[in-house]
Amino acid sequence: MSKYDEFNKVALDLVGGRENLKHVAHCATRLRITFQSKRKTKDELWDATWVEENLKKLGCVGVVPKSNQVQFIIGPEVDSVYNEFCKSADWNESVDEKSDVEIIKEEEENSRHGFSRLIYKIGNFMGPLFMPIIPALIVGGLIVSIKNLAVNYFGLDPANSTVQLFMSLNQAGFYFLPIYLGYTAAKQLKTPPILGMMLGASMITPLYTSGVVTELFGIAIPQVKYASTIIPIVLGSFFLSFVYKRVKKVIPEVMTFLLTPLITMMIVIPIQLIIFGPISTFLSTYIGTAVIWLANTFGFIFLPMFALSFPYIVMTGLDKSFYVVGAEVFAARGYNNVTGAMAFISNISIGAATLAVSRTIKNKEERGMIASFGMTALCGITEPAWYGALIQRPKTLMGVGMGAVSAGLFAGIAGLRTFLPVGPIPSWLTLTYFVDGSGGIHYVIIGFITGLIATVVSFVATTVLLKTSDERFQVSISRILRRKAVK
Repeated sequence: MSKYDEFNKVALDLVGGRENLKHVAHCATRLRITFQSKRKTKDELWDATWVEENLKKLGCVGVVPKSNQVQFIIGPEVDSVYNEFCKSADWNESVDEKSDVEIIKEEEENSRHGFSRLIYKIGNFMGPLFMPIIPALIVGGLIVSIKNLAVNYFGLDPANSTVQLFMSLNQAGFYFLPIYLGYTAAKQLKTPPILGMMLGASMITPLYTSGVVTELFGIAIPQVKYASTIIPIVLGSFFLSFVYKRVKKVIPEVMTFLLTPLITMMIVIPIQLIIFGPISTFLSTYIGTAVIWLANTFGFIFLPMFALSFPYIVMTGLDKSFYVVGAEVFAARGYNNVTGAMAFISNISIGAATLAVSRTIKNKEERGMIASFGMTALCGITEPAWYGALIQRPKTLMGVGMGAVSAGLFAGIAGLRTFLPVGPIPSWLTLTYFVDGSGGIHYVIIGFITGLIATVVSFVATTVLLKTSDERFQVSISRILRRKAVK
């Protein structure tokens, strides 16, 4: 029997039972359930006090309600909870699943706020786009960092066959990024994922990259390097979905299995290589240039302001969009001095503030739970800490901000930077991402000091703020009691 069995039963009942389910999915920490009708859900689901008192003891640290969706914040074990929920609800995503794009469109129709609708749409698309490939990025990133350290400090021969074997994991993680993103983007857009993968593969095939493919019926095909890129395959996937759905409508059903993929790819791949690929590469360059201009213009103030805002960026789901920004900054400079350090500082500040909160909790079980949220945040997963410990205690957000700004100022002045185009969620576990291309640890030391500042300042500031608040409360109660006694 799983420890989440009871939670799954309660969650299914709260959303109105299986008959009211429309879509079930998950990200790194949240179980996302979209329902048919809000009227069929239980009133308790929308009662923050009831949720706080009843769901925490079942393993759910918070709930984010939407107009036609609810997000249960679980933490790193969400994948297991998702599988168990689908099993207990007898829910088969392969049959009932709707694409995130369709769900977002329905959400838009029910929304009255144009800007928030756009933010919700972008966040919900970017999350499922990157989350499935994070393990490959983690492996690829850590391998190269470990190799650089070993070569620089332990005399490892970089030409050694064993070293090259493991370095192939780095290449597999990043070089083939268009293939991975082709799969996840096509799945999001309700297109056969294999066609998305094929589109990504066509952009990095040896025939194309060797310069043999130069023109199509006299039309020049620009020679662009698409390995490790993000924007070109994402833009191409939208075009692929557009063409596939229209070709499928006109091909007779008896021939669709044979002709629809063939005609689709014969249309999409040339246009992708001639038009969309080069355009998106041009766009990518200007994204990187714009971010670099902001960093140069606002100097060391840029980083602390971004670090301060990052938790709220995560709340909207837009944090996944920064993979694109980070990749473009890296392509332009050979390092990333913006997004990697920003998230690193923010996540550590949240973790330290949460540990400070845990010290104020008298209930042993709740104290242990919040402490675990804090440790998880220090390792990069902040949502349990943010929703389960901080957001209902406004003063702790000031403590997080103080830590983020202090560490961000130091990092901005010292020029902290990471040396990977894309990587997993920054935390104390990713200090190797500050190892430079030659294996130097100069920026690792700066990163360590930055993390230390974020940890100490956030922890101390949050402790003082909570203690001061509690003392003022006690003084106020004492004064009220004395007044009553005098009367």
